[in-house]
Amino acid sequence: MVLVGILALNCGWHKSSALDTTEQRDQAIRLLRNAYDAFNRGDIADAVAELDPAIEWTEPASFPGGGTYHGRAGVSQYLTQSRAGWAEGRSEPEKFIVTGNRVVVFVHARIRTKGNDEWHEIRLADVYTFREGRPTSMRAFADRKGALDWVGVRETP
Repeated sequence: MVLVGILALNCGWHKSSALDTTEQRDQAIRLLRNAYDAFNRGDIADAVAELDPAIEWTEPASFPGGGTYHGRAGVSQYLTQSRAGWAEGRSEPEKFIVTGNRVVVFVHARIRTKGNDEWHEIRLADVYTFREGRPTSMRAFADRKGALDWVGVRETP
């Protein structure tokens, strides 16, 4: 019986992947806020620093550069490419919804592309899956309702 307990501790069976406590939820949201802030100031290395080294990052095919990227290097490449056409802009988290081990982030992006005076505004959602305090995957949705449906949550007021 003691051997089973030791094996469980060593294998991580005892660790919940859910963001169960207020502290875990707050830490996850703080990590994501910091990543969005870093992205907005163009510090891609800082934006990906707290992601799981083997993260899987998926953008809709309809997004420029859409597809799946692997690892911090792949995500860095995507984020760098996505900002390359910006003259200026921001991608601001508006709301965080924690469910189990996932965090849905409602994002408001306001961007002006190079050579253009017109601003583009997009409201989308990013869904991060956490394990042991780090995002292990991110899936972006052009439609916020689609993100909520994907995680099985009804929109909260």
